[in-house]
Amino acid sequence: MPKYPLPKNETARLNSLQHYNLMDSGADKEFDAIATIASVICGIPISLITFIDENRQWFKSHIGTDFTENLRELSFCTHAIASGEEIMVVPDATKDLRFADNPMVTGPTKLVFYAGVPLINEEGHALGTICVLDQKIHELSEEQTAALKSLAKQVVDKIELKRKITHLETANRELLSSNVLIQKFASMAAHDIKNPLTSILLTSQLLRADTEKSGNERSLKLIDVNISSTKTLLSLVDEMLDYSKSPGLLIARKQKIKVNGLFERMRNLLALPEGFSLDFHCELTEINHSSIAIEQILLNLLSNAIRYNDKDKGEVSVTLGEEENFYILEVCDNGVGIAEEHHDQIFDTNFTLNRADRFDNVGTGIGLSTVKDLVATLNGTIKLSSIPGSGSTFLIRLKK
Repeated sequence: MPKYPLPKNETARLNSLQHYNLMDSGADKEFDAIATIASVICGIPISLITFIDENRQWFKSHIGTDFTENLRELSFCTHAIASGEEIMVVPDATKDLRFADNPMVTGPTKLVFYAGVPLINEEGHALGTICVLDQKIHELSEEQTAALKSLAKQVVDKIELKRKITHLETANRELLSSNVLIQKFASMAAHDIKNPLTSILLTSQLLRADTEKSGNERSLKLIDVNISSTKTLLSLVDEMLDYSKSPGLLIARKQKIKVNGLFERMRNLLALPEGFSLDFHCELTEINHSSIAIEQILLNLLSNAIRYNDKDKGEVSVTLGEEENFYILEVCDNGVGIAEEHHDQIFDTNFTLNRADRFDNVGTGIGLSTVKDLVATLNGTIKLSSIPGSGSTFLIRLKK
C-alpha cells in the first residue's frame, strides 16, 4: 500500500485522467497565464498547475521553479486531491505531522507553505491541483482563497473544452473517412449499375433496328419506352455519382427544368398497375432547381403511393405550383393512409409500419427518410396529412 492517502474513487479517477491525455502533454501558454495570475494574486513566488497519475505528479505549468514533475509520495497535492476539501492550506509544513519529515521540506527545496485547490472535472474526479508554494509562512486572505478557487474552475473549463474539441476532431476524422468510403461505394455501385444499363441500351437499339424492318409498330413503341427509360436511368446514375462526391451541389447546381419533360420521365420510370391513374397538374412551363433532387423526391413519393394502395382503381396525382420564394409540390393518393401517431416517425431512418405493399414486399424505411433529408438540404419543409383507409397527401415547400 502507498504511504499517502488515496481518493475514494481512485480507479475511476485514473481512468478519467487518461481520457484527457494531459500527462506529458507539453507546455501551454494559457495554463502558464493562469498560474502566473495565481502567483501574483497570492503574492507567492511558486505556482503550479499539476496532474497526478498512479505514480507521479506532472506539472502542466510551473511558475517560479524549473521542476516539471515530482514523485507522488512526496507531493503535497496528492493529499489535496484525497482530502475532499475545496482548498487545502498548510501554513507551516515543518509543524505538520504529514509533511514535517518530507524531503521537500527537509531537503534543499525547504518548502514551508502550501495552498492547493483540487481540479475537479464534470464527473467529480480530482485530476490534479492548482497550487502556490513558498519557503516562508503565509496566510491567505478570503479574497485570495476565492481567487484561487476561481482560477481552478478556469483550468477545469479549459481542459474540458480541450477534451471536447479533441472528441469533435476525432468524430470529424471518422466522418471524413466514412464519406470517403461512401464515395468509393457510390463509384463502384455506379459502375456496376451503368454496365448492365449500357448493355440494355445497346441491345434495345439493336432490337429496334431489327423490329423496324418488320414494321411492328406496337413492339417499336415498347422498345422506344425501354430505350428512353434506360437513358434516363443512366443520366440519373451519373448525376447521383456527382452529388455523392459533392453533396453541396444539390443546392449549388440549379438548372432550368422543363416541367412536361420532368413529368414524362417520372411516368416512364414508374410501372403503373392496371387500373391505376397518375395525373400531373402544373401551370408552370419550367422551374429553376436541382433536377436530381426533385426527381429523387418524386420517385420515392410516387413509388410509395403506388405500392401502398389497396384500391382496385388507384389514384395518384402530382401538383406543382409556386409562391414568391417557394415551389409547392403536392403528391396525393387514395391509398391505405397512415395513422396520425406515425406522422413524425414515418420520416425516421429505418422506421417501417411492418406492412406489406400490394406486391407483398415490406419496406426498408429508407425512402421517406431520404426524401426528408433531401428536402432539408434544399432548405425546404415536408408535411404529411393522411386518413387511414382514404389516402395520404405530402406537401413539400422547396426554397427557390
